[in-house]
Amino acid sequence: MASVGPSVVDPTLRDELDIVIPTIRNLDFLEMWRPFFENYHLIIVQDGDPSKTINVPEGFDYELYNRNDINRILGPKASCISFKDSACRCFGYMVSKKKYIYTIDDDCFVAKDPSGKDINALEQHIKNLLTPSTPFFFNTLYDPYREGADFVRGYPFSMREGAPTAVSHGLWLNIPDYDAPTQLVYVDAVMTIPKGTLFPMCGMNLGFNKDLIGPAMYFGLMGDGQPIGRYDDMWAGWCVKVICDHLGLGVKTGLPYIWHSKASNPFVNLKKEYKGIFWQEEIIPFFQQVVLPKEALTVEKCYLELYKQVKEKLSTIDPYFTKLSEAMVTWIEAWGELNAPGSQAVDYKPSKVGTRAAK
Repeated sequence: MASVGPSVVDPTLRDELDIVIPTIRNLDFLEMWRPFFENYHLIIVQDGDPSKTINVPEGFDYELYNRNDINRILGPKASCISFKDSACRCFGYMVSKKKYIYTIDDDCFVAKDPSGKDINALEQHIKNLLTPSTPFFFNTLYDPYREGADFVRGYPFSMREGAPTAVSHGLWLNIPDYDAPTQLVYVDAVMTIPKGTLFPMCGMNLGFNKDLIGPAMYFGLMGDGQPIGRYDDMWAGWCVKVICDHLGLGVKTGLPYIWHSKASNPFVNLKKEYKGIFWQEEIIPFFQQVVLPKEALTVEKCYLELYKQVKEKLSTIDPYFTKLSEAMVTWIEAWGELNAPGSQAVDYKPSKVGTRAAK
């Protein structure tokens, strides 16, 4: 059975992962996460009014970017970063120089497992990302790479090496991120989402390998000035899954859980979401039928091919999708500028930085 990889306290791994947090409020919630986050670098993306002061608890190593920073660093290309929507978090993905990203919302807290023990969500995401996925043949005992698990009888030996895992999608306790009053129970399982199957990705408890899938983690144009909000992570999830399937990469879902307290107003959320509820009935069949050309061998090439198909086929739904498709191109261009080897944007500095406390 494959190893689950190094522990979360491995200093080498710590140097390879950034935690990205979008926020409009003080980050007091970090106190609960201190035992798990304090040894990692945080990238905080402040949404809304850039003149508002966001307080971060002492002792964390972080950099904080507001809208003024985004405009300064990206120039005209800042138009691709959403305003007044948690989709702004993807700017943090863009400026990170680490291999792995973990992103969490500021209304998410440490959950407990059935024994009452605090769940180290970050550690489980790292285990998911460092072990292969099984997108091409479903293992009925879920993730065969977990400790105590293995492949079932009848699983082809030729497929047991699995595929590289690009995305680790965690779940929630207390208030599920659903559009129906369904309560989520604790299920101790991780599974690979099969090839050819889409899923509703949520960005509040999400890990991914930036080297493998980063350029596709664009959360679209949402929020202020747009006819839709709160579909940012789902849009990214559909794009990511189609590209992962094409490139032979894996997406895991299940553990780890976090505790979701939901700070946002459900009636305000409904106003933001209602067009998406109708549009998704056409968007999902579109993604189910997308075919990417064989010569598209990089995430960037896949994404630009996807842009063409979005513009051609989804713009008939609403002119918004023409604007979104153009933003997809802008995103890829900005990503390339900030992530080319040895590149550095002009005046590439955050508004605020914090330093980890010496021990």
